[in-house]
Amino acid sequence: QVQLVESGGGLVQPGGSLRLSCAAPGIIFNAYNTAWYRQAPGKQRELVARITNDGKPNYADSVKGRFTISRDNAKNTVYLQMSALRPVDTAIYYCNADKVVLSAPGGQNYWGQGTQITVSS
Repeated sequence: QVQLVESGGGLVQPGGSLRLSCAAPGIIFNAYNTAWYRQAPGKQRELVARITNDGKPNYADSVKGRFTISRDNAKNTVYLQMSALRPVDTAIYYCNADKVVLSAPGGQNYWGQGTQITVSS
């Protein structure tokens, strides 16, 4: 059973920075688009940023210019560099991998267990 493994969460002051990492062992990483979602208390899960299997990023309007998504296919890892953090960014952040090369082995979609980001002074 493949499990994406997130790391890098924690408590940060407003205006601060954090970098999240998500390792995806056991899958053909370059067959998958990868993304970060977040879910704040009482709200639905929302897409934060996605990067395609060939490296094209896109972002939610709320994080454009502050967050950067990247990936290292050699390490089966996707990153989210977050800066200028705001209290509204407080949420559980989830990593996702969605297969786009359908001929590749492995499941269609995987999630991580989530990592808490709290932005507070």
